[in-house]
Amino acid sequence: MDLAMGHGHGHGHGHGANADRRYLTAALVLLVAFMAAEVVIGVIANSIALISDAGHMLTDAAAIALALVAMRVAARPARGAYTFGWKRAEIISAAVNGLTFVGLVAYFLYEGVRRLVEPPEVEGVLVFVTALAGIAVNAGAAWLIARADRSSLNVEGAFQHILNDMYAFIATAVAGAVVWFTGWNRADAIAALVVAALMAKAAFDLLRDSGRILFEAAPTGVNPAEVSTAIATHPGVTGVEDLHVWTVTSGFPALSAHVTVMPGGDCHRVRRELATLLHERFQIEHTTLQVDHVPGTACRIAAS
Repeated sequence: MDLAMGHGHGHGHGHGANADRRYLTAALVLLVAFMAAEVVIGVIANSIALISDAGHMLTDAAAIALALVAMRVAARPARGAYTFGWKRAEIISAAVNGLTFVGLVAYFLYEGVRRLVEPPEVEGVLVFVTALAGIAVNAGAAWLIARADRSSLNVEGAFQHILNDMYAFIATAVAGAVVWFTGWNRADAIAALVVAALMAKAAFDLLRDSGRILFEAAPTGVNPAEVSTAIATHPGVTGVEDLHVWTVTSGFPALSAHVTVMPGGDCHRVRRELATLLHERFQIEHTTLQVDHVPGTACRIAAS
């Protein structure tokens, strides 16, 4: 029997963790400063679109703060009972970001519909100018986070928050211009509903992707049936059982399986060749393969 593990580093990236934290921290400072000003202007302008954008920015800031905490927790080494370390902290962070979107969607749907029915007076010029500034601020924050490692679902969650907020500011700017030039105040409520729709899309994507990892589904793009067939058709292999393919955290797929080889087969060679196959064809670098002989026979150990 040959029981061996191949450890890869597919979950790593070219960006240093310290650099990622610097980018996220800079984006956080930028957003918090603008959010404080936007709340004040939103109240003065009586704009639900601006206030919804400020609420969105609050979740942006919370998402980045949570991402920073999760990055530190996930960096803790494997120890004791936590044999994979705390890498799933990043996925939990992404799921929480998705859930915050759900709460905001419910609120802004309610408030947007209420203001469609009874539209209040809105200061269109304030909404328009503030929204333009918001577009610039979010573009800057998105640029900073885009320089970090977006293969991490944790960082991608924060990035999606920022990107959705920028789109929301574009809708708010259009609404502000409409109110300013035509006096049609319902445009402000419509912009808030557009923001809610963007949030709903982002929430679905984040919860779907984080849910796949938390429930240990196969990595996106990897079909377990195809993996099983690729192993089973390898020369010398007679069968494959107990195949499991999952994702530990973003960019860290893993596989375990029990493989049987033909009588007199070289277990060590088969294991090495299967590990190479899984890496090259399916980009799975962390593999645990129990390569055993067919019952009643013995594996041949290659001479060194």
